[in-house]
Amino acid sequence: MSRCRCSATDDFATINPVVKAPTLVTDDGAVLMDSELILEWLGRLAPRLVPAAPADHARALRVTGLALAACEKAVQIVYEHQLRPTEKRHQPWLDRVSTQLRAAWGLLDGMAGTGESWLFGETPLEADVTLAVAWRFTQEMAGGHVPAADHAAMARFSARAEALPQFRDAPFG
Repeated sequence: MSRCRCSATDDFATINPVVKAPTLVTDDGAVLMDSELILEWLGRLAPRLVPAAPADHARALRVTGLALAACEKAVQIVYEHQLRPTEKRHQPWLDRVSTQLRAAWGLLDGMAGTGESWLFGETPLEADVTLAVAWRFTQEMAGGHVPAADHAAMARFSARAEALPQFRDAPFG
């Protein structure tokens, strides 16, 4: 049975003793955890990251909610495989979570269009960033449940985002 590496957990605990990911340390040293809180903080720094039109804003919230749900399902799969002893794994639960993960990415792949443009215009907004980060996380942590080959638009969308200097300056892992 594989287990999480203690050294990585210990290192993470020095930043956030609760060891909850994601965690963001602000420039003034505040430690924020949980995607929604991090996104709220970022929204205060750059309120232009949210579309102004009510219909677009609702669509952006839907994309963000689905992407965060996909991350949650990926985490549940990781926990089940890496932390729970093999003999205690509950396959019906894993099947359910895998189905939910695939459903979220199926919807998001459709929302990504061709994957060659941002969702709401010429520049990436909060929903774009969340979508790209969630895709990379899912691929790294539970990619076998959501093959990139089955979600070509998402793979293109994420690659486009990851080519930006802001993503290169904050690499995954």
